[in-house]
Amino acid sequence: MHKIHHNPECGTSRNVLAVIKAAGYEPMVIDYLKHGWTRPQLLALFATASLTPRAALRKTKSPAKELGLLDEKVSEDEILEAMLEQPILVNRPIVCSPKGIKLCRPSEVVLDLLEQWSQGPFAKEDGELLIDALGSKQ
Repeated sequence: MHKIHHNPECGTSRNVLAVIKAAGYEPMVIDYLKHGWTRPQLLALFATASLTPRAALRKTKSPAKELGLLDEKVSEDEILEAMLEQPILVNRPIVCSPKGIKLCRPSEVVLDLLEQWSQGPFAKEDGELLIDALGSKQ
């Protein structure tokens, strides 16, 4: 089962979802901005993906700076609490697959989680080639 914690407004998240679907998978799509996060859920995702809350913090296009979360003195637990209150603070997309869990930024990271890829060529929304005509990662 493939699962993507997705923000449809994010180009990287849309690209990752498109790569997964083009490879023939029908992932469970979780719009985390609508559903939010639970503490156990985030802790499990972060532990499996070898992330800390600070490493998973979305620093741009989020209220992280305004909330003072970029200060090194802010604890991991304080960042986690803020993420629970404001889901937009979690960087995305986070993809779960039988091969593991990763924060897929940049979008080509998702290829490491897929057992099969789409036949190439495959390009991102902006036209950048992700998989060439021979099916190789670019």
